[in-house]
Amino acid sequence: MSSLKPVRPEPRAEVMAIDAYVPGKSAVAGLAKVHKLSSNESPLGPSPRAIAAFRANAGELAIYPDGSSRLLREAIARRFGLDVEQIICGNGSDELLSLLAHVYLRPGDEGLYSQYGFLEYPIAIRAAGGIAVAADEIRLTANVDAMLAKVTAKTKIVYLANPNNPTGAYLPFSEVKRLHAGLPADVLLVLDAAYAEYVARNDYAAGIELVSTSDNVVMTRTFSKIYGLANLRIGWAYAPARILDALNRVRGPFNVNGAAIAAGVAAIEDAGHVAAAAAHNARWLPWLAEEIAKHGIEVAPSVGNFLLLRFPGAAGKTAAEADRYLSGRGFVLRAVTAYGLPDCLRMTVGVEEANRGVAAALAAFMADGRP
Repeated sequence: MSSLKPVRPEPRAEVMAIDAYVPGKSAVAGLAKVHKLSSNESPLGPSPRAIAAFRANAGELAIYPDGSSRLLREAIARRFGLDVEQIICGNGSDELLSLLAHVYLRPGDEGLYSQYGFLEYPIAIRAAGGIAVAADEIRLTANVDAMLAKVTAKTKIVYLANPNNPTGAYLPFSEVKRLHAGLPADVLLVLDAAYAEYVARNDYAAGIELVSTSDNVVMTRTFSKIYGLANLRIGWAYAPARILDALNRVRGPFNVNGAAIAAGVAAIEDAGHVAAAAAHNARWLPWLAEEIAKHGIEVAPSVGNFLLLRFPGAAGKTAAEADRYLSGRGFVLRAVTAYGLPDCLRMTVGVEEANRGVAAALAAFMADGRP
């Protein structure tokens, strides 16, 4: 046995085994104009009211924000008819997803997610000392039976992105309820509904009802998508009081800044802007799917504000080659190799110019693939 002492602080081995999250690229060297379609941001941007509220907060920069985000929680409660005392806000929903893992996982516990679920889930699970377990999907969609089959006595938390990023698939509420019913009472079900505002399906629900009637369900949401406030990092969760009590004991005391609180309140109260963003997506999502599929690219059905494109691979028609081709023409998409989808790219619905341009560029790529 070696008696050598460490010569410097060393991180936990399980932390160093984590593959760090890599966001989508946002620029192309040598190009002044780029259509960034890699991060599922809103092409309409934020509400003008949110911008005004952000600017008005400039005079408060020397003052700590309200540590409870009370005004923002009240605005969320009014919008969705919720109990303000069951809402917590965070520095993006990512912070809340991570906090849940740290609070409810002990070393050696298992955290479960679906095969192509959001990459933050296994990162949060492993960072908390847990074991990340993935359940196979069917046709790029989470499968309740496969997830329940992975549940063991060590399972303590289950993450479900609904709709899912990066596939765009969703589970009907009946399936979500079936998943919940099959879980032991001491397992926490986390419903990540970041894209809920885009879904226009009668059989979909974000999870409010399930949280209201259960002791072991949390729903997380974000202002980064349809509200167009990704830069301000605002997330929130609706959860039973006992769960919020635990989260509030460990979250940062001022985890949401004052400008974010002010802009978030204005954004959620501007129903017209949100409706316009949803209408824009409802117009262009099916148009893009139809146009792109004409050229031999498989387009996964999506209810979000993005599409997953699978390239055939033969004769140079690979996702990597498509990415290079599109980048050279100013269209930046998201490579999803880290998700186990090396033959795919994810594309955000953009403004009309970007949508028409990327559809034409993909058609040209599939026709010859040459500059």
